[in-house]
Amino acid sequence: MPYLARTSHTQRRIRSTGRNMCETCQRGKQTRKSFPLKSCVSTSKPLELFQMDLFGPSRTMSLRGNLYGLVVVDDYSRYTWTLFLHIKKDAYLEFKKLARKLQNTCCSNIGAIRSDHGGEFQNEKFISFCNKLGISHNFSAPNTPPEWCGGEEEQVSRGACKDNSK
Repeated sequence: MPYLARTSHTQRRIRSTGRNMCETCQRGKQTRKSFPLKSCVSTSKPLELFQMDLFGPSRTMSLRGNLYGLVVVDDYSRYTWTLFLHIKKDAYLEFKKLARKLQNTCCSNIGAIRSDHGGEFQNEKFISFCNKLGISHNFSAPNTPPEWCGGEEEQVSRGACKDNSK
């Protein structure tokens, strides 16, 4: 019984926010403020710059058993492709398919891609494929959020992305 008395006394001292959660716990669950969306386009034509991010594993598996996703955003049009993957290593193969498909249908080459320093983007296969097609591969600075795109890939990966067709 003395233990219960101490517990109830401690609970009274914690300032409640009304949702059965103390203020410290609530602040710990907050995400950082997102970056403002870009108002100007830094490219002059489609396929000039792709911005990529990989997310996962997601909490729920898709019907085909995929846990990961690769988000690719065209900087000019803001058109977004979300490719679902079984494992992270599939990112190379899926991007390779997408790049060849787009270059064949659009009759234009991809100029550059920008991604983080993830192992799925920074390996020999990926680098040699980019060199073969003449794609410049830029990396964002380590341990920094993607300021260069307004965080769109991160928003898509969290399922909170608004309509990109504007």
